[in-house]
Amino acid sequence: MDRSNEILVLGGGLAGSEAAWQLAQRGYPVCLVEMRPKITTPAHQTDMMGELVCSNSLGADNMTSPAGILKAELRYLGSLIMEAADHTSVPAGKALAVDRDAFAGYITKKLSEHPCIRIERREMTSLPEEPAIIATGPLTSPSLAEELKKITGEEYFSFFDAIAPVVFYDSIDMTKAYKAGRYGQEADYINCPMNEEEYIRFWNALVSAERATRHEFEKDIRYFEGCLPIEVIASRGIDTLRFGPLRPVGLPNPLTGEEPYAVVQLRQDNKDGTLFNLVGFQTSLKWGEQARVFKLIPGLQDAEFARYGVMHRNIYVNAPTVLDGFLRLRDRKNLFLAGQITGVEGYLESTAMGLVAAIYMAFSLRQTEMPIWPKETAIGSLLRYLSETDTKVFHPMNVNLGIFPHLDVKIRKKIERCQKVGERAMLFLEEFYKSYLK
Repeated sequence: MDRSNEILVLGGGLAGSEAAWQLAQRGYPVCLVEMRPKITTPAHQTDMMGELVCSNSLGADNMTSPAGILKAELRYLGSLIMEAADHTSVPAGKALAVDRDAFAGYITKKLSEHPCIRIERREMTSLPEEPAIIATGPLTSPSLAEELKKITGEEYFSFFDAIAPVVFYDSIDMTKAYKAGRYGQEADYINCPMNEEEYIRFWNALVSAERATRHEFEKDIRYFEGCLPIEVIASRGIDTLRFGPLRPVGLPNPLTGEEPYAVVQLRQDNKDGTLFNLVGFQTSLKWGEQARVFKLIPGLQDAEFARYGVMHRNIYVNAPTVLDGFLRLRDRKNLFLAGQITGVEGYLESTAMGLVAAIYMAFSLRQTEMPIWPKETAIGSLLRYLSETDTKVFHPMNVNLGIFPHLDVKIRKKIERCQKVGERAMLFLEEFYKSYLK
């Protein structure tokens, strides 16, 4: 294959992996540059492509949720990330969760074996002159981040993303914990019930626990509300956890038949079911403090941690100002951004931006007019958010019903409304695909 016109894709995360795959599937030669393992990050543990550094859950997987609509669109468009997720899924009720290592291994193997993809392991310290997709994610290396800052002329907003701890299943005391799904759904979660006394003791320990020391550049904290550290939620009031990640509703204890005062849920983290993560327990506590505080949870008093929670810095650009509506830098039309660095938040939202950047890159290389992605779709709604939001209030966004256009009819029930939004999205996506992408 002639590689003289290789397209650079920087970053081997979800967005970069998806972008490389989409371009390669269209016959374009790709050089996928990933700095790991030569340069590590505070959050990654392997050198595999598509490694998940936070939760192993990709969110709801049905058309009655915005996340499910996005998944349906990605599957329709031949997403490698969705293919990997479907091949490596683990039980998680109505959510799609994966075995982390198998998931990343699947992606790495597919990319490594593709004849149009060449993988280079090195750090990029400057922006390329040739056409490229920048998908270096929230953990972009400082040198490249500085280059991006210079070329955009815009300051980055920053926020912190926290990772939940993982424990070994064999160390969970199942005489105190029980398996159940909320409201009688499949029993895919382990539930650790608390009475009022146990909850108050845990809450007091949590809010007074010592947090990890931050670097100087991490002092200006702006948390993303969709992924708050558990101790930050707790600090907002003694009952905030019971109305959030420790909500006991619909999870009666089979031993008593009654709902507990609070419930800590654990979700399967790998295919073999040997690892479970604490749902909603993203944290910035020191590791020793995590062991001390989280072992106050009934059922986890003897827990052995496979991984402690950590906290890392995320960066993203002010997309409505920096990007041109097609994920290109306004002042460098041959450079596209993809993934969380564009200002979306979430695994599959990042994946979607990788897919879109690759498609727009293909149109740019063919010198054909860029198609406008239909705003009725989940992907189109995210793109519209990135291009039309007031720059003064712009912040990272997940896919949600609020960014979709209104329906022509009023539907009171959220599930039914979402179903209708999903049906409309797929109709518009199919027409868009036939008109521009087929």
